[in-house]
Amino acid sequence: MPPNLMSFLLIAMLVTLVFNTLVSMFSASATMKEIKYSEFMTKLEAGEVSEVEIRSDRLIITPRREEEPDPVASGITSSPADPTGAPSFQETLGQTQETQLELTYYTGYLYDTELISLLNKYNVDYYTPLTNPLWEIFRSWILPMLIIFVLFNFLLSTVSKRMGGGKGGFMSFGQSNAKVYVEKKTGVTFDDVAGQEEAKDSLLEIVDFLHNPEKYAHIGAKQPKGALLVGPPGTGKTLLAKAVAGEASVAFFSLSGSDFVEMFVGVGASRVRDLFKQANQMAPCIVFIDEVDAIGKSRDGQIGGNDEREQTLNQLLAEMDGFDSSKGVVILAATNRPEILDKALLRPGRFDRRIIVERPDLKGREDILKVHIKKVKISKNVDLKRVALATSGAAGADLANMVNEAALRAVRLNRGEVEQEDLMEAVEVIVAGKEKKDRIMTEKEKRIVAFHEVGHALATARQKNSQPVQKITIVPRTMGALGYVIQMPEEEHYLMTKDEMLTQITISMAGRVAEEEVFNLQTTGAANDIEQATKMARNMVELYGMSEKFGMMGLSSIENKYLDGRAVSLVSQITEADADNEVSCILSACYNKAKDIIQSNRAALSEIAEFLIEKETITGEEFMKILEKFPVDIYSQA
Repeated sequence: MPPNLMSFLLIAMLVTLVFNTLVSMFSASATMKEIKYSEFMTKLEAGEVSEVEIRSDRLIITPRREEEPDPVASGITSSPADPTGAPSFQETLGQTQETQLELTYYTGYLYDTELISLLNKYNVDYYTPLTNPLWEIFRSWILPMLIIFVLFNFLLSTVSKRMGGGKGGFMSFGQSNAKVYVEKKTGVTFDDVAGQEEAKDSLLEIVDFLHNPEKYAHIGAKQPKGALLVGPPGTGKTLLAKAVAGEASVAFFSLSGSDFVEMFVGVGASRVRDLFKQANQMAPCIVFIDEVDAIGKSRDGQIGGNDEREQTLNQLLAEMDGFDSSKGVVILAATNRPEILDKALLRPGRFDRRIIVERPDLKGREDILKVHIKKVKISKNVDLKRVALATSGAAGADLANMVNEAALRAVRLNRGEVEQEDLMEAVEVIVAGKEKKDRIMTEKEKRIVAFHEVGHALATARQKNSQPVQKITIVPRTMGALGYVIQMPEEEHYLMTKDEMLTQITISMAGRVAEEEVFNLQTTGAANDIEQATKMARNMVELYGMSEKFGMMGLSSIENKYLDGRAVSLVSQITEADADNEVSCILSACYNKAKDIIQSNRAALSEIAEFLIEKETITGEEFMKILEKFPVDIYSQA
């Protein structure tokens, strides 16, 4: 018998016993009063008993009503007065007939051999109720246990669904909640995955093994038991796992690491055992565990650790050691945080292979756009390479969202196909949010924002190592931007030089400089510029070894590389203070350079800003056309 069912039966029997006992006690105390057997005999001889129900353990005594004839007074029998002076039934029950009808008495059955004779003698009705033992057992024990089982199972199922447990009730407690997919349900192949050619090459070997295991067995090669997919969110890790199952035409078990972790210790380990049992029965198959760091986090051994998670991890390690990969069971897992995984999980023999799923490059983004654009009607003039250039750093999920946003925009404008402007507008929607048409700035604010954004554009155009301006706008967006400048890279870059970083910091400073130069004031509009410039300057000093004072010394390291990429200091507080001073020097130098550029191009700043105020949005071509009318200051190009 399963342990869970045995536990339930014991609990149900105990609850039923307590329930029957309480029902018996309360029902008896509510309508019956217990008396001594000797008192019953006294009342019997006094003619105050009308009826007696003889049960196996007690006698149920019904007192005689007032309207019933007294057998003693009628000459049926005679009885001496009560020598004990005990009160009569009429005195005990009270004077009202309602109380007489409601209250009865009971006493223990002593199996008196003369009882029947006495009852006949005093003309008292008596009987023994006929009962079916099987019915009594069913009514008292089996039926309550069934009711408890149904209610408990219903409540547990409801709680499980509300907590994200999916299907299952008491009988599935501790079992795996893995969703099983087969080829026709996944519907995904490697043709649906783009921009991850290196990852696909690594997984193709697993697919080939599932198709032709004898080819590998002939030469003595063993298929890796597991492969760990590592990369930022939205890069297609789950899609790759589904594509492996689709290409191999095998069953696909998909679940999240959090599905194993419960509040009860031992449940997660039980689910791991159940999962591998199902996988072995359906081999060959793919088992995919998403967010494996939920159970695979390193065991630090500190007091107050999560015993349930550690037991689940131990069971997963044991199962991965125990199963035979030659049967065609392949474990795939995905995570954004490989640095926190337990070392035992990553050793050879478990997750033998680590597959990096990075954000796609220029060609990869273009290929991903081609995959998603197949489902959308597009115009012939759509240039996907231009869109790919404008989406540097975007993941596959971001690009899919952009294509969908472009299609929605085409529908809103009553067009039958997606145009290039729809795609470019979708890029801006993802980056800066939708246009806020209800936000109306005052004329003064509008002028400040215009000069601020043109300051950025001028610093971009008047410096080397910068990307060309594509668009300038002062239309507010939902993500808080009152205006922005879009730069279009001419080609994909994987490295940044020190000069390029200083140029970018100078561009960020130019907006604030333009405000001060024209209006002699400072506004909150430069908050994001200051944040980005400070972050880049700090990275130059602490990560990239680009400061004169510290040279090649690394002052910090990156945590959560595939998530927020937060820097963690590696030095003392004194060194951190010196680093802060170095960052401040870099920012000051770039600020002064931005000030020189704005002052040298004051006339161009005013004319372009007035044109932007009138149009609200201008293209990079319009911007450069006006700027070309003004001579280039050699000093600002230095």
